[in-house]
Amino acid sequence: MGPGRGVILGVDVGTTAVRAAAFALDGTVRHVATRTYPLLQPVPGWQVQDPDVLVAATLEAIAACVADTAGPEVVALALSSAMYGLIGLDAAMTPRTPLLTWLDSRSSEAARDLWMSGQSRELHRLTGTPVHPMSPLCKLMWFARHEPHLCTTTRWWVGLKDYVLHRLTGRLVTELSSASGTGLFDVHRRVWSPAVLNLVGVAEGQLPPVLPTTALLRLSAAAGRAVGLPSGTPVVVGAGDSPLGNLGAAAIDSTVGSLTLGATGALRTVVAAPLADPAESLFCAALTEDAWIVGGSVGNGGNVVRWAGHTLAPDLATASGDGRPGPALLRLAERIPPGSDGLVMLPYLLADRAPAGQSGPPGAYLGLRSEHTRGHLVRAAVEGVCLQLGGVRDRLAELTPISSVRLTGGAFRAPLWREVMAAVLDCPAQLAGEDDDPTLGAAALGLFAIGLAPDLKDAVALLDPDGAHTEPITVDPSLATAYRGLRAKLPALVTVLGRVGEILDEVAAGPGVDWRVTAAPWDTVGG
Repeated sequence: MGPGRGVILGVDVGTTAVRAAAFALDGTVRHVATRTYPLLQPVPGWQVQDPDVLVAATLEAIAACVADTAGPEVVALALSSAMYGLIGLDAAMTPRTPLLTWLDSRSSEAARDLWMSGQSRELHRLTGTPVHPMSPLCKLMWFARHEPHLCTTTRWWVGLKDYVLHRLTGRLVTELSSASGTGLFDVHRRVWSPAVLNLVGVAEGQLPPVLPTTALLRLSAAAGRAVGLPSGTPVVVGAGDSPLGNLGAAAIDSTVGSLTLGATGALRTVVAAPLADPAESLFCAALTEDAWIVGGSVGNGGNVVRWAGHTLAPDLATASGDGRPGPALLRLAERIPPGSDGLVMLPYLLADRAPAGQSGPPGAYLGLRSEHTRGHLVRAAVEGVCLQLGGVRDRLAELTPISSVRLTGGAFRAPLWREVMAAVLDCPAQLAGEDDDPTLGAAALGLFAIGLAPDLKDAVALLDPDGAHTEPITVDPSLATAYRGLRAKLPALVTVLGRVGEILDEVAAGPGVDWRVTAAPWDTVGG
């Protein structure tokens, strides 16, 4: 089939929506369909979903793309999904549990126990996944402690994409990328780890077989009827959304980082083999057998500036329906000099950077004086978020060199975000687009898997020829120098703030009124 005579579908099953995109082989996107679904919180700290609701939304989104592409052949569909989810199934493949999403924090105690016992370091080295409540490892420990009967009667433990694949193809499998994010998988030997499975009380036979991310399955007759495709249409099992986000952003060279900033933020790069972070904070997950994504994230990103706008300048915080701060708010901050005249914000509005199961340092403005205006407060919020992401780059640089960074995400529409982020990184930076799109990454992986592209880089270029065109961001040397000095002081400020947080916790735990602010725990995003 020549270029332009077919389409490939990239399908990303995310946390709150599924997005299906039909990419023509001549480099144009023919159609995009999105279906949303609720994120449920039946108990504080629990964040769950009905797996069958997500499957129904996925079928609807695929069907909408297929209907719109009537004419050209759909050569394959390829999947991406949110990582770190867990579902228990019975022998008939019926869910016995809801989907515990990556946001579900019920297993915080299990994570803390692994840290306190000293087991976390070896678990991280073995699996590439930090001990964290989001991981299926900790979720399974929670079930063993709190619902032992359910554990003994559950036939399968699977992830989100595993379940979607079963409903599309009739096969229950997982793939290397999703497996490498479970905390149960030996990323060096590429097998389910007997030691870890023994720790959580799960048999290898309760977990799906692990396929390469490029493996091909076939669409079942029932699923084909539901979406309007012939049975037997190739289904590429695909990978997790974080690795495919890097691929979609065309950030797959070993020295190029992909930094995405929306409500949260993440910085990731590609390495040839799994790497373990001695500080136990970075995640490592597979894209393919010989391409692994290592990186870190912050749970406090653009949401911090959104909070600052609504709280400090509601008259200027009007957004355009997408939740982003209004231009007037950021123009207010642009008038303030770099460094915000000595005002520093540590932007931990949501609990972050607390892998040991504690709440972490509280958010704070430090150095507040009477001369500071709300413009200072908003600019300090922007700078605080960028400095945290700069810290992720510092940790990454200790493991693998990063010579340049591609910036993606809606926040970088604003010149202030681009200017501050590039100066904090202090390395060549390019604006690569609005999103690190896992649907594009999935489609590109699928194109490579079915043999229509010689490698991943060519696959992305074929589907998104404009994606190679990036806009360089000029770094102001004086600005970079100012932020370099502030970055050097940041660890000490965080340490001091952590001690203040401990004192506040002690005060709040004593007699009298409990005046703590409750934050969503463990709001760190996977790499």
